[in-house]
Amino acid sequence: MKRIYADHNATTPLDPAVLEAMWPYLREHFGNASSVHVFGREARAAVDDARVRMAKLLGAQEGEIVFTGGGTEADNMAVFGVARALRKKGRHIVTSSIEHHAVLHACQHLEKTGECDVTYLPVSRDCLVDPGDLRKAIRNDTVLVSVMSANNETGTIQPIPELAAVCRERGVAFHTDAVQSFGKVPVNVGDWAVDLLSIAAHKFYGPKGIGVLYARRGTKMAPLLFGGSHENDRRAGTENVAAIVGLAKAAELATAKMGDEQRRLFGLTERLGEEIARRVSASHRNGHADLRIGNTINFSFEGCEEEGLLLGLDLEGVAVSSGSACAVGSLEPSHVLKAMGLSHELTRAAVRFSFGASNATGDVEKIVVALERVVGRLREFAHT
Repeated sequence: MKRIYADHNATTPLDPAVLEAMWPYLREHFGNASSVHVFGREARAAVDDARVRMAKLLGAQEGEIVFTGGGTEADNMAVFGVARALRKKGRHIVTSSIEHHAVLHACQHLEKTGECDVTYLPVSRDCLVDPGDLRKAIRNDTVLVSVMSANNETGTIQPIPELAAVCRERGVAFHTDAVQSFGKVPVNVGDWAVDLLSIAAHKFYGPKGIGVLYARRGTKMAPLLFGGSHENDRRAGTENVAAIVGLAKAAELATAKMGDEQRRLFGLTERLGEEIARRVSASHRNGHADLRIGNTINFSFEGCEEEGLLLGLDLEGVAVSSGSACAVGSLEPSHVLKAMGLSHELTRAAVRFSFGASNATGDVEKIVVALERVVGRLREFAHT
């Protein structure tokens, strides 16, 4: 049985060209980038080159690029870093109710410890944040706003330039989690006017365990890690040279292919959505139909439970998820769908389909056939 992987928002396979770029730094050029001898200088040259390349792709200056251990660390650095650096200025943070847990849990921790007050912005039934709500939420003591650019569960794209403009008017630092949007939509920190931005390589066919935090020059941040002066005193720890090289290569490949590939994937997910709506009764599409990253579509199925849906589809050879892979094992319904106003039943019956390079037209029919069988069995079982 040929298995279909439709969970690219969780992670993507490593591009062979990325592995090829990384390979010399896993074997021959193994030096510590902080060492002064020739082995260290070879590693440092690779890190510096990757930094320049990432800055160019993001429309940033090379000194504004901080290599991290992934998207979660980049998000944590932004939230904790700004909140703690500016605590004398204010102790209020604004975020949205649909953020990835890397942002939400960081904000909740700051609330629990009494370090900050946090305002959680609501979203519409389409999963959109209203810039007007942000304008009302900002206070004189607000030091940071963090709103993701594309939601990992529904794919809905937020109005980042408009949100950032509100923050700029009030002199408040603005961070966006761009983990799901980089490589799928144009990401330029100048056009978006953001102060901080997070990405993770494994979401665009790069290695796991490596990411970037863009931090605009002059943005005050307290360090999250201690133990060295790496990354211009912003992130202590020996650089993962091979992963950094892989990140830059994967980012360039994803950006170069983005236009044609996202149009292709948008067409596939639209076709999947049309077939589900036509052939699977009592199904509900979640998220904005048009303002979304092209590879992602989310549906709830009445009379079903997410565990049964995921396991049933897996047995049918279709790999999908119900939301964030970082929430695996959680019995709680999706906080994203709950924030959108879905009923408890529908939040517990959702499936996210996220396509990628391995998916083709034929996968749509196979997924729908599998869904018909799985949903039919679950509903029949529920009524026995």
